[in-house]
Order: sequence, then structure tokens, then C-alpha cells
Amino acid sequence: MNETDARRLTGLAGIATAAALIVEVPLYFIYSGPPPDSNVLARLLIGILALAFLIVFVTAFRELVKRANPAYEWVGTMAFAAGLVYATITLVSSGLEAGAVIATDHPIDPTITVDGTYILYGSIGRLMLALFLTAVGYGISRTNLLPRWTGRSAFVLAGVNLAFVPSLFFGNTPAHFYAANGWGTTALMGAILSYWILALGISLYRSATRRAPAGSPAPRH
Repeated sequence: MNETDARRLTGLAGIATAAALIVEVPLYFIYSGPPPDSNVLARLLIGILALAFLIVFVTAFRELVKRANPAYEWVGTMAFAAGLVYATITLVSSGLEAGAVIATDHPIDPTITVDGTYILYGSIGRLMLALFLTAVGYGISRTNLLPRWTGRSAFVLAGVNLAFVPSLFFGNTPAHFYAANGWGTTALMGAILSYWILALGISLYRSATRRAPAGSPAPRH
């Protein structure tokens, strides 16, 4: 795979990840009480698809960094590892929620009932995303893969995620902004991530069509 194809694949994977996440997040706010099983399972299925696309994205990003500058292959590997861990723990959380909903004969709100997911979606997820975003931002800034704003925004978003890591000390009420499973810790962070990945994916895909000729410096914007 050449660099142009790597950019296109990474961009498309990012766009697909973001699209699925953007569809998923609003499904958490349709019902004020315990949602019907169909709602929970639908949003979990969409989330699982988003995570599958995310795995493709982090894998392709590692390859892209390696091709842009082999000296920073380790950064791409760190982004890949952190992204893979994040996807794995979120898939485990989704499995726990889906299993609880399927096994129960009445509607439940798995964001409250399935207590094993509290810090998986919350503090652990936030820490892994912070590591992933830091690696992505560093890789972009050191290899000039994309415009400067993409790297800088990754660092900012990493800092925001770190700010939510201590939320595990603030209870388990989803209606609260800063709680282990609060809407700020989980839904808001998921929404911000989805739009950031969308912007990054579009930038990557567009960069494939205006990439500098082989052997010349990558453009800086």
C-alpha cells in the first residue's frame, strides 16, 4: 500500500467511525426512563460497528505514520495500541450491557443497572483515549501528515479526556455531568470524539488527492 492509498483508507475508516458514533449518541437521550430493549440493542450494535471501523482507522494510521517517517513508527504503534485497548474495553462494556438487557424480562437502563461498565466507559476509557489522542497529535505534528490544527486539537481533546479520569469518585447518576457514568463523562466525550474523528477523516481523505510528489517535503498548512 502506497502513502496515497494509506491516506484514503485511514480517512474513510475515520469517516465511517464518526458516522456510526454520531448516529449512536442521540439514541441515549430518546427516553427519560428505562428504554425499550430495541433502543439499547440498536445503539449497542451501531457502537460495535463504530469500534470495528475504529480498529481499521488505528491500524491504517500506524501504517501511515511509518510511511511518512520511519523514525516515528513507535508513535504510530503507541496510537494503535492505545486505540485497540480503548476499542476492546468498550466492546466488553457493550457486551455486558447487551447481555443484561437480553437476560432481563423487563426494560432496564443498563447505564445504571450494569455497574461493571461504570469506569470502563468512564475513567478507563477516558485515560486510554487521552493516550491515543496524545500519540496521534504527536505523530501528526512530527511527521507533518496533516495541517497543524489536527495535531493541536488532538492535544486539547486529550487534556479534556484526562480531566474526566477522576469522575469515578463522583457517583453513578447518568443525569449528572461529572459522574462515573455521567452524561459529560460518557455521552458528551463520545460526541466530541466523533466530530473530531470526522474532521480528521475528511482531512486525511482530502490530503490523498493533493499529496506532494514522492521525494518532496509534505505540505504544511
